[in-house]
Amino acid sequence: MDIKQFFKKIKSEYLVKSKEDEQQQAIETQSHWVKCPSCESLMFFKEVENINHICPKCNFHMRIGAKKRIDLICDEGSFVEFDQELHPTDPLSFVDSKSYQKRLEEALKKTGKTSSVVSGECTIDGIPVQLVVFDFAFLGGSLGSVEGEKIVRACNRAIEKRQGVIIVSASGGARMQESTYSLMQMAKTSAALRKLDQEGLPYISILTDPTFGGVSASFAFLGDIIMAEPGALIGFAGARVIKQTIGKDLPEGFQKAEFLLEHGSIDMVVERNSMKKTLHDLLDLFYKENVA
Repeated sequence: MDIKQFFKKIKSEYLVKSKEDEQQQAIETQSHWVKCPSCESLMFFKEVENINHICPKCNFHMRIGAKKRIDLICDEGSFVEFDQELHPTDPLSFVDSKSYQKRLEEALKKTGKTSSVVSGECTIDGIPVQLVVFDFAFLGGSLGSVEGEKIVRACNRAIEKRQGVIIVSASGGARMQESTYSLMQMAKTSAALRKLDQEGLPYISILTDPTFGGVSASFAFLGDIIMAEPGALIGFAGARVIKQTIGKDLPEGFQKAEFLLEHGSIDMVVERNSMKKTLHDLLDLFYKENVA
Protein backbone atom coordinates (compact mmCIF):
# COMPACT_ATOMS: atom_id res chain seq x y z
CA MET A 1 0.00 0.00 0.00
CA ASP A 2 1.52 3.33 -1.04
CA ILE A 3 1.25 6.51 1.04
CA LYS A 4 -1.62 7.86 -1.08
CA GLN A 5 -3.77 4.78 -0.53
CA PHE A 6 -2.89 4.79 3.16
CA PHE A 7 -4.20 8.33 3.73
CA LYS A 8 -7.25 7.63 1.55
CA LYS A 9 -8.09 4.63 3.76
CA ILE A 10 -7.70 6.67 6.96
CA LYS A 11 -9.90 9.46 5.54
CA SER A 12 -12.62 6.97 4.56
CA GLU A 13 -12.65 5.36 8.02
CA TYR A 14 -12.76 8.81 9.64
CA LEU A 15 -15.75 9.90 7.55
CA VAL A 16 -17.67 6.70 8.35
CA LYS A 17 -16.95 7.09 12.06
CA SER A 18 -17.97 10.76 11.99
CA LYS A 19 -21.26 9.89 10.29
CA GLU A 20 -21.99 7.19 12.88
CA ASP A 21 -21.24 9.64 15.70
CA GLU A 22 -23.59 12.24 14.16
CA GLN A 23 -26.39 9.68 13.83
CA GLN A 24 -25.96 8.51 17.42
CA GLN A 25 -25.94 12.11 18.67
CA ALA A 26 -29.15 12.80 16.73
CA ILE A 27 -30.82 9.76 18.30
CA GLU A 28 -29.75 10.78 21.80
CA THR A 29 -30.88 14.37 21.22
CA GLN A 30 -34.28 13.20 19.95
CA SER A 31 -34.72 10.91 22.94
CA HIS A 32 -33.93 13.67 25.43
CA TRP A 33 -35.26 16.91 23.95
CA VAL A 34 -38.13 17.94 21.71
CA LYS A 35 -38.98 21.27 20.06
CA CYS A 36 -42.60 22.34 19.85
CA PRO A 37 -43.56 22.78 16.16
CA SER A 38 -45.82 25.68 17.13
CA CYS A 39 -44.01 27.89 19.67
CA GLU A 40 -40.56 26.32 19.10
CA SER A 41 -39.95 25.92 22.82
CA LEU A 42 -37.31 23.33 23.66
CA MET A 43 -38.53 20.86 26.28
CA PHE A 44 -37.42 17.69 27.98
CA PHE A 45 -38.93 14.80 26.02
CA LYS A 46 -40.07 12.85 29.09
CA GLU A 47 -41.93 15.90 30.38
CA VAL A 48 -43.88 16.17 27.11
CA GLU A 49 -44.44 12.42 26.96
CA ASN A 50 -45.90 12.39 30.46
CA ILE A 51 -48.56 14.94 29.46
CA ASN A 52 -49.53 13.01 26.32
CA HIS A 53 -47.36 15.00 23.90
CA ILE A 54 -49.07 18.32 24.51
CA CYS A 55 -46.85 21.39 24.70
CA PRO A 56 -47.03 22.82 28.26
CA LYS A 57 -46.18 26.28 26.92
CA CYS A 58 -48.76 26.76 24.14
CA ASN A 59 -51.03 23.67 24.40
CA PHE A 60 -50.06 22.51 20.90
CA HIS A 61 -51.11 18.89 20.33
CA MET A 62 -48.16 17.08 18.78
CA ARG A 63 -48.56 14.06 16.54
CA ILE A 64 -48.66 10.68 18.24
CA GLY A 65 -48.63 7.11 16.94
CA ALA A 66 -51.43 4.57 16.83
CA LYS A 67 -50.29 2.73 19.97
CA LYS A 68 -50.26 5.88 22.08
CA ARG A 69 -53.65 6.87 20.69
CA ILE A 70 -55.13 3.47 21.58
CA ASP A 71 -53.71 3.71 25.10
CA LEU A 72 -55.34 7.12 25.57
CA ILE A 73 -58.78 6.13 24.29
CA CYS A 74 -59.29 2.51 25.38
CA ASP A 75 -59.75 0.99 28.79
CA GLU A 76 -56.51 -0.60 29.91
CA GLY A 77 -55.99 -4.03 28.35
CA SER A 78 -59.32 -3.97 26.51
CA PHE A 79 -58.07 -3.45 22.94
CA VAL A 80 -58.07 -6.56 20.75
CA GLU A 81 -56.60 -6.09 17.28
CA PHE A 82 -58.14 -7.71 14.20
CA ASP A 83 -57.03 -8.25 10.60
CA GLN A 84 -53.31 -8.19 11.34
CA GLU A 85 -52.79 -10.73 8.55
CA LEU A 86 -53.78 -8.18 5.89
CA HIS A 87 -50.86 -6.57 4.12
CA PRO A 88 -50.57 -4.50 0.93
CA THR A 89 -49.43 -5.93 -2.39
CA ASP A 90 -48.00 -4.15 -5.42
CA PRO A 91 -50.60 -4.79 -8.16
CA LEU A 92 -49.16 -2.14 -10.48
CA SER A 93 -45.46 -2.88 -9.89
CA PHE A 94 -45.24 0.84 -9.21
CA VAL A 95 -41.88 2.61 -9.25
CA ASP A 96 -41.15 6.31 -8.72
CA SER A 97 -37.84 7.30 -7.14
CA LYS A 98 -37.93 3.80 -5.63
CA SER A 99 -40.25 0.81 -5.93
CA TYR A 100 -43.49 0.61 -3.95
CA GLN A 101 -42.34 -2.74 -2.58
CA LYS A 102 -39.20 -1.07 -1.23
CA ARG A 103 -41.26 1.67 0.40
CA LEU A 104 -43.46 -0.93 2.09
CA GLU A 105 -40.39 -2.75 3.42
CA GLU A 106 -38.97 0.50 4.78
CA ALA A 107 -42.29 1.41 6.42
CA LEU A 108 -42.47 -2.03 8.05
CA LYS A 109 -38.95 -1.64 9.39
CA LYS A 110 -39.70 1.86 10.68
CA THR A 111 -43.06 1.20 12.34
CA GLY A 112 -43.32 -2.57 12.77
CA LYS A 113 -46.69 -2.39 10.98
CA THR A 114 -47.87 -3.70 7.61
CA SER A 115 -50.39 -0.90 7.02
CA SER A 116 -51.20 2.62 8.19
CA VAL A 117 -54.31 1.42 10.02
CA VAL A 118 -54.71 -0.47 13.28
CA SER A 119 -58.24 -1.79 13.76
CA GLY A 120 -59.86 -3.72 16.57
CA GLU A 121 -62.39 -3.82 19.36
CA CYS A 122 -62.17 -2.19 22.78
CA THR A 123 -64.18 -0.71 25.59
CA ILE A 124 -64.29 2.97 26.54
CA ASP A 125 -65.26 3.26 30.20
CA GLY A 126 -67.02 -0.07 29.80
CA ILE A 127 -68.80 0.66 26.49
CA PRO A 128 -67.75 -1.73 23.67
CA VAL A 129 -66.86 -0.16 20.31
CA GLN A 130 -65.00 -0.89 17.08
CA LEU A 131 -61.92 1.34 16.82
CA VAL A 132 -59.86 2.21 13.73
CA VAL A 133 -56.70 4.30 14.18
CA PHE A 134 -54.44 5.72 11.47
CA ASP A 135 -50.69 5.98 12.04
CA PHE A 136 -49.10 8.82 10.07
CA ALA A 137 -45.66 7.28 10.48
CA PHE A 138 -46.58 4.54 7.97
CA LEU A 139 -46.32 6.16 4.52
CA GLY A 140 -47.99 9.33 5.73
CA GLY A 141 -51.06 7.48 6.95
CA SER A 142 -52.07 7.01 3.33
CA LEU A 143 -55.26 5.19 2.36
CA GLY A 144 -54.71 2.01 0.35
CA SER A 145 -56.58 -1.22 -0.32
CA VAL A 146 -55.68 -2.78 3.05
CA GLU A 147 -56.69 0.31 5.00
CA GLY A 148 -60.05 0.43 3.23
CA GLU A 149 -60.65 -3.27 3.83
CA LYS A 150 -59.90 -2.91 7.54
CA ILE A 151 -62.43 -0.09 7.85
CA VAL A 152 -65.11 -2.12 6.04
CA ARG A 153 -64.47 -5.15 8.26
CA ALA A 154 -64.71 -2.96 11.35
CA CYS A 155 -68.12 -1.73 10.16
CA ASN A 156 -69.25 -5.30 9.50
CA ARG A 157 -68.19 -6.38 13.01
CA ALA A 158 -70.02 -3.38 14.45
CA ILE A 159 -73.24 -4.36 12.67
CA GLU A 160 -72.89 -7.96 13.78
CA LYS A 161 -72.24 -7.03 17.42
CA ARG A 162 -74.50 -3.95 17.52
CA GLN A 163 -71.66 -1.58 18.36
CA GLY A 164 -70.55 1.85 17.27
CA VAL A 165 -67.47 2.70 15.19
CA ILE A 166 -64.77 5.27 15.92
CA ILE A 167 -62.20 6.20 13.26
CA VAL A 168 -59.20 8.34 14.20
CA SER A 169 -57.81 9.88 11.02
CA ALA A 170 -54.24 11.08 10.48
CA SER A 171 -53.53 10.94 6.78
CA GLY A 172 -52.11 12.71 3.76
CA GLY A 173 -54.77 11.09 1.57
CA ALA A 174 -55.02 8.29 -0.96
CA ARG A 175 -51.90 6.24 -1.67
CA MET A 176 -50.69 7.15 -5.14
CA GLN A 177 -48.71 3.91 -5.58
CA GLU A 178 -52.00 2.00 -5.74
CA SER A 179 -53.69 4.48 -8.09
CA THR A 180 -57.34 3.57 -8.77
CA TYR A 181 -57.22 0.72 -6.25
CA SER A 182 -56.65 3.36 -3.59
CA LEU A 183 -59.29 5.80 -4.89
CA MET A 184 -61.90 3.01 -4.85
CA GLN A 185 -61.51 2.81 -1.07
CA MET A 186 -63.26 6.17 -0.74
CA ALA A 187 -66.48 4.72 -2.16
CA LYS A 188 -65.99 1.36 -0.47
CA THR A 189 -65.65 2.80 3.03
CA SER A 190 -68.48 5.29 2.47
CA ALA A 191 -70.81 2.45 1.44
CA ALA A 192 -69.89 0.45 4.56
CA LEU A 193 -70.62 3.45 6.78
CA ARG A 194 -73.96 3.92 5.01
CA LYS A 195 -74.91 0.38 6.05
CA LEU A 196 -73.87 1.22 9.61
CA ASP A 197 -76.13 4.26 9.52
CA GLN A 198 -79.06 2.23 8.20
CA GLU A 199 -78.65 -0.07 11.19
CA GLY A 200 -78.98 2.90 13.53
CA LEU A 201 -75.43 2.48 14.87
CA PRO A 202 -73.20 5.47 15.68
CA TYR A 203 -70.05 6.50 13.86
CA ILE A 204 -67.75 9.06 15.46
CA SER A 205 -64.98 10.55 13.34
CA ILE A 206 -61.92 12.06 15.04
CA LEU A 207 -59.71 14.31 12.88
CA THR A 208 -56.12 14.74 14.01
CA ASP A 209 -53.14 16.53 12.55
CA PRO A 210 -53.08 16.15 9.58
CA THR A 211 -56.22 14.90 7.80
CA PHE A 212 -56.13 15.55 4.06
CA GLY A 213 -56.88 14.23 0.59
CA GLY A 214 -59.10 11.25 -0.10
CA VAL A 215 -59.57 10.56 3.60
CA SER A 216 -61.10 13.98 4.28
CA ALA A 217 -63.12 13.66 1.06
CA SER A 218 -64.76 10.44 2.22
CA PHE A 219 -65.21 8.71 5.59
CA ALA A 220 -63.51 11.37 7.74
CA PHE A 221 -66.41 13.77 7.15
CA LEU A 222 -69.24 11.23 7.27
CA GLY A 223 -69.47 10.88 11.04
CA ASP A 224 -72.62 11.35 13.09
CA ILE A 225 -70.24 13.41 15.20
CA ILE A 226 -67.08 14.93 13.72
CA MET A 227 -64.56 16.09 16.29
CA ALA A 228 -60.99 17.30 15.99
CA GLU A 229 -58.00 17.91 18.21
CA PRO A 230 -56.97 21.55 18.82
CA GLY A 231 -54.85 23.02 16.04
CA ALA A 232 -55.23 20.02 13.73
CA LEU A 233 -54.69 20.81 10.05
CA ILE A 234 -57.66 19.55 8.04
CA GLY A 235 -58.51 19.92 4.37
CA PHE A 236 -58.37 18.35 0.93
CA ALA A 237 -55.42 20.06 -0.77
CA GLY A 238 -52.63 22.16 0.70
CA ALA A 239 -53.03 25.92 1.12
CA ARG A 240 -50.47 26.72 -1.57
CA VAL A 241 -52.21 24.50 -4.14
CA ILE A 242 -55.59 26.07 -3.37
CA LYS A 243 -54.19 29.58 -3.67
CA GLN A 244 -52.58 28.79 -7.02
CA THR A 245 -55.85 27.26 -8.25
CA ILE A 246 -58.27 30.03 -7.28
CA GLY A 247 -55.77 32.89 -7.50
CA LYS A 248 -56.89 34.52 -4.26
CA ASP A 249 -55.48 35.05 -0.80
CA LEU A 250 -56.89 32.71 1.81
CA PRO A 251 -58.04 33.46 5.39
CA GLU A 252 -55.46 33.02 8.12
CA GLY A 253 -55.57 29.51 9.59
CA PHE A 254 -58.46 28.45 7.35
CA GLN A 255 -57.47 24.77 7.56
CA LYS A 256 -57.19 24.58 11.33
CA ALA A 257 -59.74 22.77 13.46
CA GLU A 258 -60.90 25.94 15.21
CA PHE A 259 -61.67 27.67 11.88
CA LEU A 260 -63.63 24.65 10.66
CA LEU A 261 -65.62 24.58 13.91
CA GLU A 262 -66.43 28.28 13.63
CA HIS A 263 -67.70 27.78 10.07
CA GLY A 264 -69.76 24.66 10.80
CA SER A 265 -67.62 22.01 9.09
CA ILE A 266 -67.05 20.00 12.27
CA ASP A 267 -69.04 19.57 15.46
CA MET A 268 -66.49 20.02 18.23
CA VAL A 269 -62.84 20.53 19.10
CA VAL A 270 -61.80 18.29 21.98
CA GLU A 271 -58.52 18.33 23.87
CA ARG A 272 -56.61 15.06 23.90
CA ASN A 273 -56.88 14.61 27.66
CA SER A 274 -60.68 14.97 27.49
CA MET A 275 -61.16 12.72 24.44
CA LYS A 276 -61.92 9.47 26.28
CA LYS A 277 -64.62 10.98 28.52
CA THR A 278 -66.20 12.80 25.58
CA LEU A 279 -66.32 9.60 23.53
CA HIS A 280 -67.90 7.69 26.42
CA ASP A 281 -70.58 10.34 26.90
CA LEU A 282 -71.41 10.40 23.18
CA LEU A 283 -71.53 6.62 22.87
CA ASP A 284 -73.68 6.36 25.95
CA LEU A 285 -76.10 8.90 24.47
CA PHE A 286 -76.22 7.16 21.07
CA TYR A 287 -76.69 3.73 22.57
CA LYS A 288 -79.54 4.87 24.79
CA GLU A 289 -81.29 6.58 21.89
CA ASN A 290 -80.65 4.13 19.04
CA VAL A 291 -79.44 0.74 20.25
CA ALA A 292 -81.32 -0.15 23.42
